Amino acid sequence: MSQALPFTTADTSLLHDGLRQVIADGASPGGVVVCGTASHGRTVLSAGVISPEVSKQAPDERTVYDIASLTKVVATWPLVGRALDTGLLDLDSPVREFLPLMDGPTPSADVTVRELLSHTSGLRPSTRLDLYAGADRPLYELIAREPLESAAGGHRYINRGFILLGYALAHVHMRHLNLLADDLWAELGMHDTTYGPLPSTRRIAPTEQRPGAPRLWGTVHDENAATMGGTAGHAGAFSTADDLATYAEALLDPRPDNPLGTWLSASMAPHAEIEPGLHRGLGWILASGNMVAYHHGFTGTSFYLAPATGRYIALATNAIHNGTARTRIAPLRELILKTITAT
Repeated sequence: MSQALPFTTADTSLLHDGLRQVIADGASPGGVVVCGTASHGRTVLSAGVISPEVSKQAPDERTVYDIASLTKVVATWPLVGRALDTGLLDLDSPVREFLPLMDGPTPSADVTVRELLSHTSGLRPSTRLDLYAGADRPLYELIAREPLESAAGGHRYINRGFILLGYALAHVHMRHLNLLADDLWAELGMHDTTYGPLPSTRRIAPTEQRPGAPRLWGTVHDENAATMGGTAGHAGAFSTADDLATYAEALLDPRPDNPLGTWLSASMAPHAEIEPGLHRGLGWILASGNMVAYHHGFTGTSFYLAPATGRYIALATNAIHNGTARTRIAPLRELILKTITAT
């Protein structure tokens, strides 16, 4: 890593204006952006309210958000890295070897850990796990027995892969995934990061209002993670902008003996093209000539790392509160990516 490049006042002003604009446009009731480097501190930017229905307070760095698919890179990905370091997992072995013994064909568990991490496994992309309700086999085995959608190698974003990785981590450690993640987050000082469900308090940002049901508040938005009890390898974690900044600073710690930094560097090797200019590493989306790693969460969260400049930006919103989050906060996400890559 080269010398860290702090964000300027102009950078943070642009980010704050971008956050205010998407909120004014109705993309989210509110949100928090935190940006900084591992060595030059952090800046917290806030706008809007937590929810016009349950808490008209402004969100801050300790407001708790459902981070959705950021779970993949905040829980599962670092735990996989640690398991690789200790020999409990192997990148190029079939994930079947790290799951309980199964008889008969298991085509969706014959793919490798690397293929699952890089979304190149060819597993079924549709994740209607509720269809397996009442089945007489465990979920990992039901997924493992599914036929592949396509040959391994091509990129397709697939939640099932990280679900299987979550099961593999639990099996090789002989501990539940949420307990493994809790230990990791406590060690890193991420004291407000956890799997749900959480009590419905004013610190917790609500998410979606579904027809005929109360607004989701402290329970996971992802229906498949909910089917699994709230803990899954692909979704289910809750966190704060402050904890995401703490995590980023741990990942970007420039010390050569930093195992998280080493794992991040290894994971930023491109494995498949997503579209021109974007590649998939191990877990992460890679941009700007593979110099920036980032990931989004469906609820309206995002997380960006630029190891070469030591920069990070985390976005915490509950945009799904106001409808489909992906398109409506796209301008802010584009601004964040442009800002973190500027030198």
